Amino acid sequence: MAKELFGTDGIRGVVGELSLDDATVYAAGRALGELVEQLDPHPEVVLGMDTRESGPHLARLMAAGLERAGVPARFAGVIPTPGLARLTHAEHFVAGVMLSASHNPYQDNGIKIFAHSGYKLPDEQEEQVEEGIRRLRNGGAVARDLAIDTTLADRYIDFLAGCWIPHGSSRLKLVVDCANGASYQVAPRLFERLGLAAEFTADRPDGRNINLNCGSLHLDALRRRVLETKSDLGVAFDGDADRALFISGSGREINGDAVLWMAARHLLTPLVVSTTMANLGLEKALAEEGIGLVRTQVGDKYVLEEMIRRDAELGGEQSGHVIFRRWATTGDGLLTALKVLEMVLATGQTLDELTASLPVFPQSIRNIRVKGRVPLDQVPAVHQAMQQGQRELDGRGRIIVRYSGTEALIRVMVEAETEEEVDRHATRLVDIISDQLGV
Repeated sequence: MAKELFGTDGIRGVVGELSLDDATVYAAGRALGELVEQLDPHPEVVLGMDTRESGPHLARLMAAGLERAGVPARFAGVIPTPGLARLTHAEHFVAGVMLSASHNPYQDNGIKIFAHSGYKLPDEQEEQVEEGIRRLRNGGAVARDLAIDTTLADRYIDFLAGCWIPHGSSRLKLVVDCANGASYQVAPRLFERLGLAAEFTADRPDGRNINLNCGSLHLDALRRRVLETKSDLGVAFDGDADRALFISGSGREINGDAVLWMAARHLLTPLVVSTTMANLGLEKALAEEGIGLVRTQVGDKYVLEEMIRRDAELGGEQSGHVIFRRWATTGDGLLTALKVLEMVLATGQTLDELTASLPVFPQSIRNIRVKGRVPLDQVPAVHQAMQQGQRELDGRGRIIVRYSGTEALIRVMVEAETEEEVDRHATRLVDIISDQLGV
């Protein structure tokens, strides 16, 4: 049976609605408990969350569901998603559950499940959990009290500190935007431990301000602060800190493509895995360095699967999910920040200098809210507009139209040699899609 609850990044939705009501979350705990009991005779699951006000309640429901299935849970409290993945892999846990909706607003939340491998649960096991949820969700729900085990976050900080390769004394001046999210405690402790001087912003979560005009989707405040303080660079995490974007000392945005460009040259890797959204400029620049680029569908899960298939060390997305497979099993914003700082310190160059040779094709990504998912090739007006645009670009650009894996959106990406071409094609597509499929 096709999955209906699990998208490209677990289960995600508005808290209290069907995909994340109490009965569903409790049933998810029970279903996961049934699964892990088949995998380990003495299973234990680790739980974590970001800073949304709904997180503690969902954690209590999930823990109660697991307990009903006979599986104990330990609670890490607020921790980045990659920290939860690391704990699941490095400790004795058979699975890990992260309660987060990543970059979404506070009203949303989500359930991400990791296997002991540190990778997200395989599709067939997600299907098994989803079948269990359907079977169990009408059985009501209970919650149980949870105590936070503070040693779990300590172990994640120890791991990150062990990944740091120092290059002399750092005199860099940094601004770090924590998105009022999962990094707000871990990041200051880590940077202090490594002797990295930083000013932290958006580090006072109140349950409702996660990602609110801050973090990796809203870089204007970070840019202003970097320029005001004459800092060397700024880094912005998203709500669950599995991605990082940067602002250079001159105020330029340094996205995931630029990080992949810098890292590929620094690590001397022969191959980079990215997605269909990676800029053509990255592909051309890597090719000139003799470095291959392989594209996958959008989603860090698919990037990682291709990296494993090809034994690639480096992969990621333009949005800031960067996977350094030598150190981690998932995108990790804090690890990415450390590796970018290492590149700056090792070369003595600024982010502007390190990315100066990366050409960037003009690109626009526009979102259209839709009522549901209709295959695009079954909507003649949309299909014809996409084909017409590709013919007109004639290899000098790209058009990607796809449904979001986490929201009720269609994303339109247009890339071309000039801003005028990008705007013309994007506007035409957005108008047609809005008319045919929009809310």
